[in-house]
Amino acid sequence: MTTQTKYYRVAEHSFSIEGLPGLFRRLPNYEPFLVDEIGSTHVFTIRMNNASIPGTDGWEHVYTDVSDQDMPRIEMYKRDERWLFRFSLRRDAEIVCAMICSKEWNRAEVFYLPENERFAIDNAAMLLYAFSTADKRTLLFHSSVIVRQEMAFMFLGHSGAGKSTHSQQWLAAFSDARLLNDDNPVLRIFADGIVKIYGSPWSGKTPCYKNESAPLGALIQIEQAPENKITSLTMAQAYPFILSSVSGLKVLPEMMDRLFESIAALLEISPVFKLECLPNKEAAQLCCATLLTP
Repeated sequence: MTTQTKYYRVAEHSFSIEGLPGLFRRLPNYEPFLVDEIGSTHVFTIRMNNASIPGTDGWEHVYTDVSDQDMPRIEMYKRDERWLFRFSLRRDAEIVCAMICSKEWNRAEVFYLPENERFAIDNAAMLLYAFSTADKRTLLFHSSVIVRQEMAFMFLGHSGAGKSTHSQQWLAAFSDARLLNDDNPVLRIFADGIVKIYGSPWSGKTPCYKNESAPLGALIQIEQAPENKITSLTMAQAYPFILSSVSGLKVLPEMMDRLFESIAALLEISPVFKLECLPNKEAAQLCCATLLTP
Protein backbone atom coordinates (compact mmCIF):
# COMPACT_ATOMS: atom_id res chain seq x y z
CA MET A 1 0.00 0.00 0.00
CA THR A 2 1.23 3.49 -0.85
CA THR A 3 2.53 5.51 2.06
CA GLN A 4 1.93 9.19 2.72
CA THR A 5 4.18 11.87 4.19
CA LYS A 6 2.98 14.70 6.44
CA TYR A 7 5.03 17.72 7.48
CA TYR A 8 4.94 19.51 10.83
CA ARG A 9 6.51 22.59 12.41
CA VAL A 10 7.04 22.84 16.18
CA ALA A 11 8.77 25.90 17.65
CA GLU A 12 9.79 26.83 14.11
CA HIS A 13 11.65 23.52 13.59
CA SER A 14 10.13 21.27 10.92
CA PHE A 15 9.99 17.47 10.65
CA SER A 16 8.10 14.81 8.69
CA ILE A 17 6.34 11.51 9.38
CA GLU A 18 5.81 8.86 6.70
CA GLY A 19 3.23 6.10 7.08
CA LEU A 20 0.06 4.53 5.74
CA PRO A 21 -2.72 7.10 5.12
CA GLY A 22 -4.90 5.81 7.97
CA LEU A 23 -2.13 6.55 10.45
CA PHE A 24 -2.62 10.30 10.36
CA ARG A 25 -6.29 10.12 11.33
CA ARG A 26 -5.08 8.73 14.66
CA LEU A 27 -2.74 11.66 15.35
CA PRO A 28 -5.02 14.59 16.29
CA ASN A 29 -2.31 16.05 18.54
CA TYR A 30 -0.15 16.77 15.48
CA GLU A 31 -2.83 18.47 13.37
CA PRO A 32 -2.35 22.01 14.80
CA PHE A 33 1.29 21.80 13.69
CA LEU A 34 0.63 20.56 10.14
CA VAL A 35 2.32 22.56 7.35
CA ASP A 36 2.82 22.28 3.61
CA GLU A 37 5.77 20.34 2.22
CA ILE A 38 9.02 21.77 3.55
CA GLY A 39 11.68 20.46 1.18
CA SER A 40 15.06 19.68 2.72
CA THR A 41 14.91 22.02 5.72
CA HIS A 42 13.43 19.58 8.25
CA VAL A 43 15.42 18.48 11.30
CA PHE A 44 14.32 14.84 11.07
CA THR A 45 12.05 12.40 9.27
CA ILE A 46 10.32 9.33 10.73
CA ARG A 47 9.20 6.33 8.68
CA MET A 48 6.63 4.11 10.39
CA ASN A 49 7.05 0.34 9.88
CA ASN A 50 4.72 -2.24 11.42
CA ALA A 51 7.22 -5.04 10.85
CA SER A 52 8.58 -7.08 13.75
CA ILE A 53 10.26 -5.13 16.54
CA PRO A 54 14.06 -5.57 16.15
CA GLY A 55 16.00 -7.44 18.82
CA THR A 56 19.33 -6.49 20.33
CA ASP A 57 21.66 -9.15 18.85
CA GLY A 58 24.73 -7.42 17.45
CA TRP A 59 23.95 -4.14 19.21
CA GLU A 60 26.02 -2.69 22.05
CA HIS A 61 24.03 -1.61 25.08
CA VAL A 62 24.59 2.07 25.96
CA TYR A 63 21.98 3.05 28.51
CA THR A 64 18.65 2.09 30.04
CA ASP A 65 16.41 4.84 31.39
CA VAL A 66 14.57 3.39 34.37
CA SER A 67 12.00 5.71 35.90
CA ASP A 68 8.95 5.24 38.14
CA GLN A 69 7.05 1.96 37.99
CA ASP A 70 4.22 3.37 35.86
CA MET A 71 6.55 5.21 33.44
CA PRO A 72 8.04 3.82 30.19
CA ARG A 73 11.44 2.12 30.08
CA ILE A 74 13.78 3.23 27.31
CA GLU A 75 16.72 1.05 26.26
CA MET A 76 19.48 2.50 24.06
CA TYR A 77 21.98 0.59 21.90
CA LYS A 78 24.47 1.45 19.16
CA ARG A 79 26.04 -0.28 16.16
CA ASP A 80 28.25 1.31 13.52
CA GLU A 81 26.62 4.62 12.58
CA ARG A 82 23.15 3.88 13.97
CA TRP A 83 21.24 3.96 17.26
CA LEU A 84 18.55 1.56 18.47
CA PHE A 85 15.94 2.61 21.05
CA ARG A 86 13.43 0.16 22.52
CA PHE A 87 10.40 1.25 24.56
CA SER A 88 8.06 -0.38 27.05
CA LEU A 89 4.81 1.09 28.37
CA ARG A 90 5.92 0.66 32.00
CA ARG A 91 9.23 0.05 33.72
CA ASP A 92 8.92 -3.74 34.00
CA ALA A 93 6.71 -4.38 30.93
CA GLU A 94 7.61 -5.95 27.59
CA ILE A 95 8.97 -3.93 24.68
CA VAL A 96 6.16 -2.64 22.43
CA CYS A 97 8.04 -0.45 19.95
CA ALA A 98 11.52 0.45 18.77
CA MET A 99 13.34 3.05 16.72
CA ILE A 100 16.49 2.73 14.62
CA CYS A 101 17.95 6.12 13.76
CA SER A 102 20.98 7.63 12.09
CA LYS A 103 23.96 8.88 14.04
CA GLU A 104 22.95 12.47 13.24
CA TRP A 105 19.37 11.96 14.59
CA ASN A 106 17.85 13.13 11.28
CA ARG A 107 16.41 9.85 9.95
CA ALA A 108 14.56 7.11 11.81
CA GLU A 109 12.48 4.01 11.22
CA VAL A 110 9.95 3.14 13.93
CA PHE A 111 8.69 -0.41 14.54
CA TYR A 112 5.61 -1.02 16.67
CA LEU A 113 2.76 -3.29 17.68
CA PRO A 114 -0.47 -1.99 16.03
CA GLU A 115 -2.17 -1.22 19.35
CA ASN A 116 0.80 0.94 20.40
CA GLU A 117 1.09 3.05 17.26
CA ARG A 118 0.42 6.42 18.92
CA PHE A 119 2.76 5.61 21.82
CA ALA A 120 5.49 4.69 19.33
CA ILE A 121 5.17 7.86 17.28
CA ASP A 122 5.00 10.20 20.25
CA ASN A 123 8.05 8.73 21.98
CA ALA A 124 10.12 8.52 18.81
CA ALA A 125 9.21 12.06 17.75
CA MET A 126 9.90 13.56 21.19
CA LEU A 127 13.33 11.93 21.41
CA LEU A 128 14.33 12.88 17.88
CA TYR A 129 13.09 16.42 18.38
CA ALA A 130 15.14 16.87 21.56
CA PHE A 131 18.25 15.25 20.07
CA SER A 132 18.19 16.92 16.64
CA THR A 133 17.64 20.43 18.03
CA ALA A 134 20.09 20.24 20.95
CA ASP A 135 22.63 22.25 18.95
CA LYS A 136 20.05 24.90 18.00
CA ARG A 137 19.53 26.60 21.39
CA THR A 138 16.32 24.61 21.72
CA LEU A 139 15.26 22.71 24.86
CA LEU A 140 12.36 20.28 25.20
CA PHE A 141 11.22 20.64 28.81
CA HIS A 142 9.27 18.45 31.22
CA SER A 143 7.10 21.29 32.48
CA SER A 144 3.64 22.78 32.76
CA VAL A 145 3.25 26.26 31.26
CA ILE A 146 0.75 29.00 32.03
CA VAL A 147 0.45 32.20 30.00
CA ARG A 148 -0.77 35.38 31.68
CA GLN A 149 -0.41 38.97 30.49
CA GLU A 150 1.18 37.43 27.37
CA MET A 151 4.12 36.04 29.38
CA ALA A 152 4.84 32.33 29.80
CA PHE A 153 5.63 30.86 33.22
CA MET A 154 7.18 27.41 33.36
CA PHE A 155 6.57 25.19 36.39
CA LEU A 156 9.28 22.57 36.88
CA GLY A 157 9.61 19.59 39.19
CA HIS A 158 9.77 15.82 39.33
CA SER A 159 6.71 13.71 38.51
CA GLY A 160 4.15 14.19 41.27
CA ALA A 161 5.61 17.49 42.49
CA GLY A 162 2.43 19.35 41.61
CA LYS A 163 3.25 21.15 38.36
CA SER A 164 -0.12 20.51 36.72
CA THR A 165 -1.95 21.14 39.99
CA HIS A 166 -0.28 24.54 40.32
CA SER A 167 -1.21 25.40 36.73
CA GLN A 168 -4.82 24.56 37.55
CA GLN A 169 -4.64 26.91 40.53
CA TRP A 170 -3.57 29.74 38.21
CA LEU A 171 -6.51 28.97 35.93
CA ALA A 172 -8.84 29.07 38.92
CA ALA A 173 -7.37 32.27 40.35
CA PHE A 174 -7.01 34.35 37.17
CA SER A 175 -9.64 34.53 34.45
CA ASP A 176 -7.08 35.73 31.89
CA ALA A 177 -4.64 32.85 32.46
CA ARG A 178 -4.44 30.03 29.93
CA LEU A 179 -2.61 26.71 29.71
CA LEU A 180 -0.05 26.53 26.89
CA ASN A 181 1.21 22.98 27.49
CA ASP A 182 1.05 20.59 30.44
CA ASP A 183 4.06 18.32 29.96
CA ASN A 184 6.45 18.97 27.05
CA PRO A 185 6.75 22.60 25.97
CA VAL A 186 9.67 23.78 23.84
CA LEU A 187 11.98 26.65 24.85
CA ARG A 188 14.06 28.54 22.29
CA ILE A 189 16.83 31.07 22.94
CA PHE A 190 17.36 33.53 20.09
CA ALA A 191 20.48 35.51 19.19
CA ASP A 192 18.87 38.79 20.30
CA GLY A 193 18.39 37.44 23.83
CA ILE A 194 14.68 36.75 23.50
CA VAL A 195 13.47 33.47 25.03
CA LYS A 196 10.17 32.04 23.78
CA ILE A 197 8.06 29.11 24.96
CA TYR A 198 6.10 27.07 22.41
CA GLY A 199 3.34 24.53 22.62
CA SER A 200 3.97 21.06 21.16
CA PRO A 201 2.12 17.88 20.08
CA TRP A 202 3.17 16.28 23.37
CA SER A 203 1.35 17.25 26.55
CA GLY A 204 1.26 14.19 28.79
CA LYS A 205 -2.17 13.23 30.14
CA THR A 206 -3.67 16.65 29.39
CA PRO A 207 -4.80 17.14 25.77
CA CYS A 208 -3.34 20.62 25.26
CA TYR A 209 -1.79 20.79 21.78
CA LYS A 210 -1.53 24.49 20.97
CA ASN A 211 0.53 25.87 18.12
CA GLU A 212 1.17 29.07 20.06
CA SER A 213 4.08 30.80 21.76
CA ALA A 214 4.83 33.50 24.33
CA PRO A 215 7.95 35.17 25.74
CA LEU A 216 9.31 33.52 28.87
CA GLY A 217 8.53 35.36 32.10
CA ALA A 218 10.24 33.03 34.59
CA LEU A 219 10.98 29.43 35.51
CA ILE A 220 9.59 28.19 38.82
CA GLN A 221 10.65 25.03 40.64
CA ILE A 222 7.60 23.53 42.39
CA GLU A 223 7.93 21.70 45.69
CA GLN A 224 5.16 20.57 48.02
CA ALA A 225 5.34 22.18 51.47
CA PRO A 226 3.12 22.90 54.51
CA GLU A 227 3.04 26.61 53.65
CA ASN A 228 3.43 28.89 50.64
CA LYS A 229 6.84 30.49 50.16
CA ILE A 230 8.72 31.73 47.09
CA THR A 231 12.43 32.53 46.82
CA SER A 232 14.78 33.56 44.03
CA LEU A 233 17.49 31.07 43.03
CA THR A 234 21.07 31.80 42.04
CA MET A 235 22.42 30.39 38.78
CA ALA A 236 24.30 27.68 40.68
CA GLN A 237 21.14 26.68 42.59
CA ALA A 238 18.96 26.74 39.47
CA TYR A 239 21.22 24.79 37.10
CA PRO A 240 20.55 21.25 38.43
CA PHE A 241 16.79 21.90 38.45
CA ILE A 242 16.89 23.04 34.82
CA LEU A 243 19.13 20.18 33.70
CA SER A 244 16.87 17.57 35.29
CA SER A 245 13.86 19.09 33.49
CA VAL A 246 15.18 19.05 29.91
CA SER A 247 15.26 16.10 27.53
CA GLY A 248 18.55 14.98 26.03
CA LEU A 249 21.07 12.18 25.97
CA LYS A 250 23.12 13.19 28.96
CA VAL A 251 25.27 10.07 28.59
CA LEU A 252 26.74 11.54 25.38
CA PRO A 253 29.37 14.20 26.17
CA GLU A 254 28.83 16.13 22.94
CA MET A 255 25.09 16.47 23.56
CA MET A 256 25.66 17.30 27.22
CA ASP A 257 27.93 20.13 26.07
CA ARG A 258 25.15 21.54 23.88
CA LEU A 259 22.63 21.32 26.73
CA PHE A 260 25.05 23.04 29.08
CA GLU A 261 25.57 25.88 26.61
CA SER A 262 21.84 26.43 26.21
CA ILE A 263 21.08 26.24 29.94
CA ALA A 264 23.94 28.61 30.74
CA ALA A 265 22.61 31.09 28.16
CA LEU A 266 19.10 30.72 29.57
CA LEU A 267 20.24 31.41 33.13
CA GLU A 268 21.99 34.59 32.01
CA ILE A 269 18.65 35.89 30.71
CA SER A 270 15.77 34.47 32.72
CA PRO A 271 14.99 34.50 36.47
CA VAL A 272 14.42 31.22 38.30
CA PHE A 273 12.40 30.83 41.49
CA LYS A 274 11.58 28.05 43.93
CA LEU A 275 7.98 27.87 45.09
CA GLU A 276 7.31 25.77 48.18
CA CYS A 277 3.56 25.52 48.25
CA LEU A 278 0.23 24.00 49.11
CA PRO A 279 -2.18 23.00 46.31
CA ASN A 280 -4.33 26.11 46.68
CA LYS A 281 -5.15 29.39 44.93
CA GLU A 282 -3.17 31.33 47.50
CA ALA A 283 0.01 29.69 46.15
CA ALA A 284 -0.87 30.85 42.63
CA GLN A 285 -1.62 34.35 43.89
CA LEU A 286 1.69 34.55 45.77
CA CYS A 287 3.61 33.27 42.75
CA CYS A 288 1.86 35.67 40.37
CA ALA A 289 2.35 38.66 42.68
CA THR A 290 6.09 37.91 42.74
CA LEU A 291 6.43 37.45 39.00
CA LEU A 292 4.08 40.07 37.56
CA THR A 293 3.69 43.70 38.46
CA PRO A 294 0.07 44.82 39.02
